[in-house]
Amino acid sequence: MTATGPDRASCFQKADGTQPPQSTPFLSEATHMTDSNSTTALPEVIECPLCLGKGELSRTEVLERLGMKDFARVAQLSAEEAIRLILKKEKDAEQARWAKFDAELARRVAEVTGKHNAELQKIQSEKSEIAARLKESEKSASATLDNARQQERLAAEKELQKQLAALTKQIAELEAAQEVAHEQRDTEVMKVRAELESALNAEKAKASDLSRQTKDYLQEITGLRDRNQRLETEMAKVARIGKKEEMDFADEARSWPGIWVGEKLPRNGDYLLAFADAAGNALEPGMVVDNKDKATVAEADLRKLVRDAKERKLPVAVLVTREESQLRHVDRQSRWGQEDGVWLLRSTRAWLPRDLEVLRPIFERMRAEGPDFLQRNSALADEVRRTFVDIDEIEGQLKKAGAAIEKAQALTTNYRARLAGLCDTASSRQEMPGSPGGKNGRASAGAP
Repeated sequence: MTATGPDRASCFQKADGTQPPQSTPFLSEATHMTDSNSTTALPEVIECPLCLGKGELSRTEVLERLGMKDFARVAQLSAEEAIRLILKKEKDAEQARWAKFDAELARRVAEVTGKHNAELQKIQSEKSEIAARLKESEKSASATLDNARQQERLAAEKELQKQLAALTKQIAELEAAQEVAHEQRDTEVMKVRAELESALNAEKAKASDLSRQTKDYLQEITGLRDRNQRLETEMAKVARIGKKEEMDFADEARSWPGIWVGEKLPRNGDYLLAFADAAGNALEPGMVVDNKDKATVAEADLRKLVRDAKERKLPVAVLVTREESQLRHVDRQSRWGQEDGVWLLRSTRAWLPRDLEVLRPIFERMRAEGPDFLQRNSALADEVRRTFVDIDEIEGQLKKAGAAIEKAQALTTNYRARLAGLCDTASSRQEMPGSPGGKNGRASAGAP
């Protein structure tokens, strides 16, 4: 803000002090600015109204030259001094209040301490009285307890005497009964000993007969073993001469009715297998088959077969071994199950046709309702697994029955041959020439 013409001259005169202060527009405007900015912070450096901004003067210097005071600064300093005095007065009052509080606290603590000491003395006197009473009651109780114990001891002694008399009487009765029992026991022992001796003599006679028969049977078994070895040698020769080479799995599977077999796979399994329609075309779902001819199937073989089936996107995989003994016990107990989303069948060359016939209706339902038919019917899958186990048990029992029948037939044949030999021996003995007085030479053997 600048002043021009007469106003500028009047301002210079006022700053020099040559004329008394007059009411000018500049002074009224400065007074208004001072009043309006009394509550706000004013800048310390402003544009000089006298030199038109060519230099800089502080607000205080300008106001001094104009003959005015910095009312805002004065008001600020006055407010700070007033606040300082109020704070000092409040601090002195607070210290006085704290001193009064400390005095009151000390007085009340002294009163409470006195009351506590009085109550403590009273309680101690009561405690001493109670201790004296307790000692007297303990003495009376001990005397009463001694009297009661004495009475109980006397009663117990009387009761023990009565029991001792009763026990003495029972002991006498038991001794008499024991003597009678000993006599009866001796009688029974003698009787049993006589029976056992007679039975032992009979068993010894039977044992001697059995030992004689055993010797005869051992001789016959030795002869039969020799004959069996000769027969096995002959049969081995015949088997070597007449044995044929085992059919390939693919040729064997193609001979099964209603089964389609693909060509040998270069990787991810051995063959693709499926049920065939009337025209011989493969039906869904298909199966990947892996043939194993090793001592025991490993878990890695099953994982590889499952991985091959997943790569070929087939829901069923079949592991086929040459012999039943090549399957582990856990494989035989769970021959049908799901592994990582693939249904796995563990079978052998002999079991596979039968297993496929068992699974044929399941595959038809899977073909009609989708590959996830068994996932939606877990109970049916468990029933199929149990069916395979039951069928295997039935086949095992049939094998045992067949072996028993063959053994019975062999024993029958042997006994027939033995009887025929005995008959021939008996007839030859009857035809032997004897003495005129006997029929079979035994009389002549006994004559002098």
